[in-house]
Amino acid sequence: MRILVTGAGGQVGREILAELSRRQDQVAHGSRLEVVATDHAHLDVISRDQVMAAIVQLEPDVVIHPAAWTAVDACEEDPAKAYAVNSLGTRHVAEAASLVGAHVCYLSTDYVFDGTLERPYTEWDRPNPQSVYGRSKLGGERELAPEATIVRTAWVCGRYGTNMAKTVLQLAGDGGVLRFVADQEGSPTMADDLAGVVVRLALERRRGIFHVTNQGSTSWFGFARAVLELAGEDPGRVEPIMTSELDPPRAAPRPANSVLDNTALALAGDPLLPDWRDSLGRLVADLRA
Repeated sequence: MRILVTGAGGQVGREILAELSRRQDQVAHGSRLEVVATDHAHLDVISRDQVMAAIVQLEPDVVIHPAAWTAVDACEEDPAKAYAVNSLGTRHVAEAASLVGAHVCYLSTDYVFDGTLERPYTEWDRPNPQSVYGRSKLGGERELAPEATIVRTAWVCGRYGTNMAKTVLQLAGDGGVLRFVADQEGSPTMADDLAGVVVRLALERRRGIFHVTNQGSTSWFGFARAVLELAGEDPGRVEPIMTSELDPPRAAPRPANSVLDNTALALAGDPLLPDWRDSLGRLVADLRA
């Protein structure tokens, strides 16, 4: 089986490559996984010509497509680029994949929702994005064939790239009080946990939308306290603030409720990811090692 991974240099893309590498020894006798990794420098999804050439020449069986522009506030200030990468770029991937019969697995986001529900969002709730980033990612979802896999996730942290777990640890090292918002609720998701499910759904060619997060939820205030506690620091250094108190204010609106219920996985009898606290403990230990 030949697998093409876009955005392979990102925090989720790198974990997807690691998961595929682990699976090399688990494939059936006489078969193997051939993985081709591409990052922005080698495959710019904005370029239809590049995408068509890469996929048509490679003829992959599966395309795992985490490549995206995820700088939420920057997307708000440059919507043309956001739509070019997240929406049009996904159109190019879907078009090329259809020519060679490749299954596409696309990573999407909690930002497709407006965050106003008082319960976790299921896969069948109506999207209503409030930011350019969310609208551009929903645009990408709508470019895909019904047979594609769409994985929505939230609050991703991992060993690579920039994320909130790393930010909290860095700020903790500077000393003083840390202030994090207490009026945004979400499901922290560790990138390596996420990658395992993404790869499984992609290789099994599971069609439709799946919410994939670690179990449980918290606020960014609660998350920051947990990071400090797991790092052996004083969680009392973290103080709660409201989103309206952020200085400077953020350009893009954040959903107040980003909790995604993994309903499709649960109803199908698929195993759910561990509680976010358990996986965060492993991540903090890795980052502090």
